[in-house]
Amino acid sequence: MTTAPSTSGRVREARPEDVPTILELVHALARYEKEPEAVEATEDDFRTALFPEHGHPTTFCHVAEVDGRVVGIAVWYLSFSTWTGRNGIWLEDLFVAPEHRGSGLGKELLRTLAALCVERGLRRLEWWVLDWNAPSIAFYESLGAVAQDEWTTYRLDGDALASLGG
Repeated sequence: MTTAPSTSGRVREARPEDVPTILELVHALARYEKEPEAVEATEDDFRTALFPEHGHPTTFCHVAEVDGRVVGIAVWYLSFSTWTGRNGIWLEDLFVAPEHRGSGLGKELLRTLAALCVERGLRRLEWWVLDWNAPSIAFYESLGAVAQDEWTTYRLDGDALASLGG
């Protein structure tokens, strides 16, 4: 386990008892991203992905804690680059409760994932950000992250996914 120090809190790997708070923070993120009704995930979904009864987890989560309370999350999974032939980390969601933004916890969560990449020989730490989210874009760029503007994200879900896959 990698734990990054922070003057305002600490970052650690999520534990099963964190699942309700992780889901609460996912709902808070959805509200921030102007899609409060989009979250379909349940606590059972998170338990299955993060802490499966059999096999290995497919998804991982680090949490930021202040005074023993989880106030931030970094939910991620391994990606793979055919060009490098190596795994990387895809950061699905990074969220720090509004009252704790600017405290360094978001940076500590990212630093923890970057340290995992370095320790494990993973080549990339990647994520996406909504185009209108100027505060997050400025934060990521301040860390040296570079936008990959030449790529367009595509998604199949709902009826289109069922039609193609059925």
